[in-house]
Amino acid sequence: MRVLCAFPEAMPSSNSRPPACLAPVALILALLLHLSLSSQAGDRRPLPVDRAPGLKEKTLILLDVSTKNPVRTVNENFLSLQLDPSIIHDGWLDFLSSKRLVTLARGLSPAFLRFGGKRTDFLQFQNLRNPAKSRGGPGPDYYLKNYEDDIVRSDVALDKQKGCKIAQHPDVMLELQREKAAQMHLVLLKEQFSNTYSNLVLTEPNNYRTMRGRAVNGSQLGKDYIQLKSLLQPIRIYSRASLYGPNIGRPRKNVITLLDGFMKVAGNTVDAVTWQHCYIDGRVVKVMDFLKTRLLDTLSDQIRKIQKVVNTYTPGKKIWLEGVVTTSVGGTNNLSDSYAAGFLWLNTLGMLANRGIDVVIRHSFFDHGYNHLVDQNFNPLPDYWLSLLYKRLIGPKVLAVHVAGLQRKPRPGRVIRDKLRIYAHCTNHHNHNYVRGSITLFIINLHRSRKKIKLAGTLRDKLVHQYLLQPYGQEGLKSKSVQLNGQPLVMVDDGTLPELKPRPLRAGRTLVIPPVTMGFYVVKNVNALACRYR
Repeated sequence: MRVLCAFPEAMPSSNSRPPACLAPVALILALLLHLSLSSQAGDRRPLPVDRAPGLKEKTLILLDVSTKNPVRTVNENFLSLQLDPSIIHDGWLDFLSSKRLVTLARGLSPAFLRFGGKRTDFLQFQNLRNPAKSRGGPGPDYYLKNYEDDIVRSDVALDKQKGCKIAQHPDVMLELQREKAAQMHLVLLKEQFSNTYSNLVLTEPNNYRTMRGRAVNGSQLGKDYIQLKSLLQPIRIYSRASLYGPNIGRPRKNVITLLDGFMKVAGNTVDAVTWQHCYIDGRVVKVMDFLKTRLLDTLSDQIRKIQKVVNTYTPGKKIWLEGVVTTSVGGTNNLSDSYAAGFLWLNTLGMLANRGIDVVIRHSFFDHGYNHLVDQNFNPLPDYWLSLLYKRLIGPKVLAVHVAGLQRKPRPGRVIRDKLRIYAHCTNHHNHNYVRGSITLFIINLHRSRKKIKLAGTLRDKLVHQYLLQPYGQEGLKSKSVQLNGQPLVMVDDGTLPELKPRPLRAGRTLVIPPVTMGFYVVKNVNALACRYR
């Protein structure tokens, strides 16, 4: 939702009234001016207006929300997660049973968990107990095996053996994993740039081997999906399995051609159409890139292109963004894992739901690199806290936002991209702190000045709970820590998530949005008809 703020024109003082004898002349001039302007159909530029000296422009924004019917309803698992197969290659798989990591994952439930990524195309399955021996060289499991007699990987066992707290992890093991992961990260980058990949081996009895080194067009890919569906249906445990695809990349011309061919053949075979999106080339990125509205709006054009093809063949088919990252090539340290990257992530969530995309899968929940929600020390990053607040406060029903006065008109060929973005949903009905009928706003302010918002209409004079998320520490926008309403967010010593405490705002109070921040605002007891029922 783009919001533009109106500034009323200055009115002349009562003392500046023209003499009565000039009234007819003024009337004639006004008519001539009107005819002159009417003849200039193509020129819509506003005329300059002189403002009375000392008169300040009003910056108050009036905000209301339609509460009778939702404009969209997305999946209950709208915000979902992904794990990349590289966690097997670089040896992090064994830590997924960590109590701390499980606690962080549980905080983002309910959600789909996608195990996939580029390296999925290079997975092989073998029914062997120790694949490291068959590869002729040490793998991640080899390193873990050599140390398993000295280090017990269970958090509880480590607490007894090493005297560590449950929330901590073995330094020796983590250093070993970081060293191995750093080496494998270089290998993965080399593979990505050269577009040449080595195989991975998984111990599962499927004996599955994907195709390599072969181009497949959209029609052929569609036929393959139909064949896959027919193979799954006779198997009892897979007979009702959902099928998603084709998981295309950025919808450029050749990709759209592939999608068109796929949908023509297999549009009715898949349960949802999927694609992936990456905002920034990670090799060239600055902190201010995350504040560019033009960058935030690149996703909108992709949604339009995908929906156009899908609705041509299967109107109403669900669409998933099955993999979204801020920066490519593993991300950029101190940028894609910082507070600044949250503007892209929160706007992505708001824009996708507002446009009717059913599910978005975040790449990745945990891995080596900088695009993730949890870092390699098992510490939640700013995007994790954003996701946690989203899960706790936002329900699947999307509401229309209305603001007073869209007054600025774009010049021909010019697009106005506003830096204040407001989205509205029914409050999550699983959150027992709020009765059904409450509404949650989430607001992104990219301006370098604060913005004032006055709730109007059905939101007028209602009590509001504020969840303002700001960077914590001296790094500013590059900070990897955040504060909620002025209090730093960290995991509790016993390894549990902290309580997310709101700041109550007085009923009828104007919302003041600080510069370059984002936050959630629960408007209580609205009794919104759209939000009273599931």
